[in-house]
Amino acid sequence: MSKRITLGVARPAPINIFVNDRPVETYEGESILTALMAAGVLTMSRDSFGRLRTPFCNMGICFDCMVEVEEEGANVSSRVRACLTPVRAGMRVVVPEDN
Repeated sequence: MSKRITLGVARPAPINIFVNDRPVETYEGESILTALMAAGVLTMSRDSFGRLRTPFCNMGICFDCMVEVEEEGANVSSRVRACLTPVRAGMRVVVPEDN
């Protein structure tokens, strides 16, 4: 269930990104972090000790929201800050699973 505010908000048509190969509905103009949080995904990466990291500052300073992203049709992935990177249709995001 989405945690997104829905009443009294106008948005463009939804697009899909894929988080760990599962479709997540989001909207153009949102950041990856916004889409992940609205979908209930709060773990972004692991630190050097293997502990799960969650968003902290939400403005690009702390780097705790680093995720792996592969663009549609690209064979290369890159690590980006989810709070600063806008979603694009077909984008594939990899985050650690809660174990």
